[in-house]
Amino acid sequence: MAKDEREILGWAEFGDAARELAATVHGSGFAPDVVVAIARGGLLLAGAIAYALNVKHCGALNAEFYTGVDERLDEPVILAPFLDEVSLDGKRVLVADDVSDSGRTLKMVLDLITAAGADVRTVCLYSKPATVLEPDYVWRKTSRWIAFPWSSLPPVTV
Repeated sequence: MAKDEREILGWAEFGDAARELAATVHGSGFAPDVVVAIARGGLLLAGAIAYALNVKHCGALNAEFYTGVDERLDEPVILAPFLDEVSLDGKRVLVADDVSDSGRTLKMVLDLITAAGADVRTVCLYSKPATVLEPDYVWRKTSRWIAFPWSSLPPVTV
């Protein structure tokens, strides 16, 4: 894939994007009690937004859908360790992920946390045109492949 076919996000731009998203959440009047990351992609965004909004309560939900570039399971699945959904009853929860590509993982997590009795909003750095769930807060929309600073290099093997 040619470089011009990619959306490239650098570390500094990620910091600016996370801060902008936090300001948008704050400006909307939604004050989360808890920020929940969809791991792995949402972990860094969730942490950055939690700090920016001064939210001390954070969690993560492990989900898998994509198994490789353009390779995915039939349906997204939740992986252990599991989120303590009971503790979210009656809370305002902000769910963070890096991208709402198909939106199926984001929708699955939104439905799960809503069923636990929480008031839920979603935030993503990016959304794609084919998503089935447009996040409540999104920094940028793109149809291109996204190169994130935390996943653009191969795993460390030495």
